[in-house]
Amino acid sequence: MAMTQEHARSSALYDRVRRVIPAIEWPAFSDDIDAVLDLKRQRNAVILAHNYQTPEIFHCVADIVGDSLALARRAMAVEADVIVLAGVHFMAETAKLLNPDKTVLIPDLRAGCSLADSITAAEVRLLRQRYPGVPVVTYVNTSAEVKAESDICCTSGNAKTVVESLGVPKVIMLPDEYLAQNIAAQTDVEIIAWKGHCEVHERFTPTDIRQLREDHPGVTVLAHPECPPDVVAEADFSGSTAAMSDYVGKQKPPRVVLMTECSMSDNVAVEHPEVEFIRPCNLCPHMKRITLANIRTALEQNRHVVTIGAEIAGRARLAVERMLAV
Repeated sequence: MAMTQEHARSSALYDRVRRVIPAIEWPAFSDDIDAVLDLKRQRNAVILAHNYQTPEIFHCVADIVGDSLALARRAMAVEADVIVLAGVHFMAETAKLLNPDKTVLIPDLRAGCSLADSITAAEVRLLRQRYPGVPVVTYVNTSAEVKAESDICCTSGNAKTVVESLGVPKVIMLPDEYLAQNIAAQTDVEIIAWKGHCEVHERFTPTDIRQLREDHPGVTVLAHPECPPDVVAEADFSGSTAAMSDYVGKQKPPRVVLMTECSMSDNVAVEHPEVEFIRPCNLCPHMKRITLANIRTALEQNRHVVTIGAEIAGRARLAVERMLAV
């Protein structure tokens, strides 16, 4: 592929992603990649990217990548002045909670989450009235206001550990009903669930998996625990995005399908060229609002700054810190 001189720096990155980005598309990314790399140096900025970001972001401009838990943990050690969160709004809020003195930017304010939108702080307070004394375990896929009403947060990767760490017979777990049901099947703790769902994962069905097995004999099926329980039951393995990535790296299945947001397959495929990835493509419309172009604009214009009121931030931070301590 011929490259102009102005694309020279970013073209060196293309070898890393050539298996998942066609050569004809690369020039459309080069200018923004070069600009973002320069802007990061100028502003002492880092980019945190979730596993669902597209490869040109995940592999070419991000400094820290991973699932929600990994991003939360590593955000605490960031020494930059500016954090750009390439993900959705609740992730940017979590980064701000853990870095109150840093500037945290979200490139598009519309990058929300169906789970975060499924419950409010007032509804958490009503649940506490209905189940007095029962601790509230809140998935990180929630607003800061909801976290502030909670006892402790969790992610899909540590939910069972967090639930059992409380040493109680019953917990309220919100807002993802399917994650709560899947964790309930693994523990003796009684779990009271909320009826929130991820608009990406709730679309997968057991029929999808059976059809994939028929069309691709020998395929190994990995499912995210936000999928319905009957989907998880049909899969060979269920775990967080980090756990799925680790499974592929350790087990090296010849052929695999990840029942999750489809950019995840592209990003894992970059690391494991020997594995064939079957891609049932369910896109998250919110994650896809983050682009190289608006990451560049965020750094150029300091847009959009994430702010959280002090009273909310203090209580929400405590719930996140309790999770990280577990």
